[in-house]
Amino acid sequence: MSLNQFRVDEQPHTMDGLRLLAQDGAVGVEAFVSRKVMDVWAESIEHTGGRQSLFRGQYNALGKLNLAALKRIVSKKYERGATSNRQYPFIDVLFSDIADSGETLDLSKLVREPLPPSFHRLP
Repeated sequence: MSLNQFRVDEQPHTMDGLRLLAQDGAVGVEAFVSRKVMDVWAESIEHTGGRQSLFRGQYNALGKLNLAALKRIVSKKYERGATSNRQYPFIDVLFSDIADSGETLDLSKLVREPLPPSFHRLP
């Protein structure tokens, strides 16, 4: 089982996170990294202490920048087969999958826009 044509799906969709598409021969494979997982992964590197969620353009850009790392993470989980992926060939990437992989996220091109004061939580 080898995934090829691995890419970020930038088409409109209703999923709240990074949607990745690949092929295993004739079989289409979809992987998903929720926005929350992407937020935790980015925050674990930024160490900002403040929670600012990523927006679709940001996590899609991070997905493209880190495509090789994401392919390794998804491929490893995909290779475990249907026994460890309930919705096989759909792969739901959890933060534990990322942590176990040891992959690092390249945030070098992440641009965080300052939020207006109305978006900040009050203590």
